[in-house]
Amino acid sequence: MPNSFAILLHGVGSQGSHMQPIGEHWRAVLPGLSVITPDAPFPFAGGGHQWFSIAGVTAENRPQRVAAAREALDAVIRAELAARGFRPDIDRLIVAGFSQGAIMALDLLASGRLALHAVIAFSGRLASPEPLSVRSGTPLLLVHGQRDAVMPWQESHYAAERLQAAGARVQSLFEPESDHTVTAQGAASAAEFLRSLAD
Repeated sequence: MPNSFAILLHGVGSQGSHMQPIGEHWRAVLPGLSVITPDAPFPFAGGGHQWFSIAGVTAENRPQRVAAAREALDAVIRAELAARGFRPDIDRLIVAGFSQGAIMALDLLASGRLALHAVIAFSGRLASPEPLSVRSGTPLLLVHGQRDAVMPWQESHYAAERLQAAGARVQSLFEPESDHTVTAQGAASAAEFLRSLAD
């Protein structure tokens, strides 16, 4: 996938390096793809990072926290792309995320504030404030384990319905035996999804 850049957003308490195995797999099967795995800008206990604080987070206040985190995420993305010579008129931007990173990836899609070639969300949820402003036709893949006790798989089903209604082109993969993780099959299915967009 020449002229394509994939930014992988990690989960809460983690760090960018934990997403590198996914990126390495994608690079191996999608020649020319550039992969970026940044750390989230806010600290978390134990040396990890987070995209927004989960202290006291509720279903009611989560959308406000997601919206408040946009500026910092956008700054990370701008800096990472600028350092690699990203050309918005030529190059394609893919954003993928796991867990809290998936929340932020879905928010990039839901807010429509960046032109995205594709979005991939592993074990995430849609937590963006209304109204949704999806750029029509943006491809989205949702991957979720049906044994996920951290983020119930029904969250991805709900996200699929909402984002498709808002204009995204949605595919979903639900893994019956998987929990809150990115499986090898999930990563491979995401690579195949990206390959299909390059054809």
